[in-house]
Amino acid sequence: MGIFDWKHWIVILVVVVLVFGTKKLKNLGTDVGESIKGFRKAMNDDEKHPEEPTVTPPVQPQPTAQPVPPTQPLHQPHTIDAQAQRVEDPLRKD
Repeated sequence: MGIFDWKHWIVILVVVVLVFGTKKLKNLGTDVGESIKGFRKAMNDDEKHPEEPTVTPPVQPQPTAQPVPPTQPLHQPHTIDAQAQRVEDPLRKD
């Protein structure tokens, strides 16, 4: 008498049917079956049509663009003014 006894499986089946109901179990079975069919179909399609190497079109040289003059003078610095402060190390509670 272990978990694989047929009587135990019947009791588990009855409990599952009582909890979920036959309609939900039927829908679950249908959904699982459809997903398995879709998986098999995708696997068969991959076997029938192996990936073809992709051909990239040749790159054509682009005309060079004229440089745009800057709208701001170059002598203005791009810095952030801030003051650093030391952070105390947290105290360890050992």
